[in-house]
Amino acid sequence: MEPITPPRLNLARLPTPLVPLRRFSEKHKVPTIWMKRDDLTDTAASGNKLRKLEFCVAQALEEGATTLITSGAVQSNHCRATAIVASQLGLRSHLILRGKSSEHPDGNLLLDELVGANISFVSGADFKELDRVVEDISNQYRQQGEIPYAIPIGASDEIGLWGYIEACRELKSDFTSVNINPGFIFSAAGSGGTAGGLILGNHLYQLDTGIMSFSVSENEAYFVDKVSKDIQSWRERYKYDININELEVNIIGGHVGPGYGRADTPVFDTIRDLARTEGILLDPVYTGKAFHGLMTELSLGRFTTSSDIVFIHTGGIFSLFPHKDQLHAG
Repeated sequence: MEPITPPRLNLARLPTPLVPLRRFSEKHKVPTIWMKRDDLTDTAASGNKLRKLEFCVAQALEEGATTLITSGAVQSNHCRATAIVASQLGLRSHLILRGKSSEHPDGNLLLDELVGANISFVSGADFKELDRVVEDISNQYRQQGEIPYAIPIGASDEIGLWGYIEACRELKSDFTSVNINPGFIFSAAGSGGTAGGLILGNHLYQLDTGIMSFSVSENEAYFVDKVSKDIQSWRERYKYDININELEVNIIGGHVGPGYGRADTPVFDTIRDLARTEGILLDPVYTGKAFHGLMTELSLGRFTTSSDIVFIHTGGIFSLFPHKDQLHAG
């Protein structure tokens, strides 16, 4: 049976640049770090989620959707990107956000409101029953004559995996253009979709590199299980004849810090360091935490066997603003 080709929208500005952090790498005496600037996929709907939404929203339109429903934390980059894409396409959006509303919304939440997303703020207890909450809200829209389509947290399912499968096709071209054979590709893992897509894309496009993901929320076992299940679902849905037992899911733990969405002083110091050395902005939720984890691992002598390594900048600039007090303190 021939593999199934998924529908896709043209949402992101691709290809994104692959740039060397030469000054930063020389300053810290580490292998040359190349950064894939997926923070530049768009201005407002920026970041890695836009690559995934090209496929998830295309599927939603295939099914006649008029309303996109998704969920995340109050400062979710994914929810912000989904709300903006919905507005661009003339769809409604409904965000289920874990946390409380604010009299003075900031960062992603401010943009959610600006583009007209309907928002339900739910408690941590209700968020643990997310499937029920999504179905209740979906039924409300059906009663209004709308056709709802639910996108999972982070657009991380077998459909969303295509975003970083196809990013690997782009990376293969990048590596040829700059003449490098990086030993490792690193990214943050918040919902697992970027990691899963990179693992599959590395195999399908024969990048011959190690895919390593820094957990910014759950433990390693959680992500190994989540990514493995997503890859299995992808194989079943799209009928690709690959041996998934050959695919390694490498999750690096120990760098979550105080917890999801919170960072300690060393992470903020790394964010300032890169900003002042290279003029590139990371966020304290995903990229800053993962990049600080990478620098910590390199300082311990890990991943130094290759002269070139790659870090995927997955976006998140708007998450800087709710942390302005910590950043200003430096």
